[in-house]
Amino acid sequence: MELIDGKKIAADIRTEIAATVVELGKSGARRPHLAAILVGDDPASSIYVGGKEKACKEVGFDGSVYRYPASTTEAELLTAVGFLNNDPDIDGFIVQLPLPAHINAQNVIRAINPAKDVDGFHPVNIGKMTLNLPSYLPATPFGILELLKRSNVETEGKNCVVLGRSNIVGMPISILLARNSKLGNCTVTICHSRTKDIGLVTREADILIAAVGKPHFVTEEMVKPGAVVIDVGIHRIPDPKSKTGNRIVGDVDFENVANKCSMITPVPGGVGPMTITALLLNTLSAFRKDFD
Repeated sequence: MELIDGKKIAADIRTEIAATVVELGKSGARRPHLAAILVGDDPASSIYVGGKEKACKEVGFDGSVYRYPASTTEAELLTAVGFLNNDPDIDGFIVQLPLPAHINAQNVIRAINPAKDVDGFHPVNIGKMTLNLPSYLPATPFGILELLKRSNVETEGKNCVVLGRSNIVGMPISILLARNSKLGNCTVTICHSRTKDIGLVTREADILIAAVGKPHFVTEEMVKPGAVVIDVGIHRIPDPKSKTGNRIVGDVDFENVANKCSMITPVPGGVGPMTITALLLNTLSAFRKDFD
């Protein structure tokens, strides 16, 4: 079994991005600028946005965070989005999800200029992705592709099973791996809460991507010997043996599955570090106007 080290791969990519920023500076260009809008004080969202700020500094980007109270109205948030759409010094920005219940997230996403949508969630970018046109890719699926590419995982002609059909991970990665492209040409099956005999399906997977949102959902019996397993889940569960009383696990029962597969991502340290790194790659593309 080979461990797919997302921390190392993310660090390698960030080093490459930082070198590109240095070359831009030598040519007299300004630094790429990534902004984030954070509404409310959700702890997980605050940590994630803080990670983006840190990542921007690491690679030499400018980074800005616009913080608004949870009481912010949808109209006020749309005004903020419009401001960033029209700011020529902002190359790309994200609106951190989830938003407070009184705000329609889809209305906000649709208001973002597709050319600055470095989260890759705007319908225009999703449409381009589906048509195999150059576009910003959703960050987590983009990160998964980079993990597969840099780990030399062959995708062409392979059976891929995706557990979960969310708009953030499951659906986009299933489309990406099915596309006629170098990191695609898989035969993809999506499993979800209505799928019968999930284990029967997953045991046919050469590549298994778990994004179902349930700790230790994927057991040893569900995995084909020699499969590549990508674990997108992240959960905090009780662990009396831990100093903190809990530990972080994924959607996959790592301890029992690891010895059965050929390659696997750990949790933490697998897909997680790649998500923000993919966002940086999208921002660099926005700065260079790669998809205009």
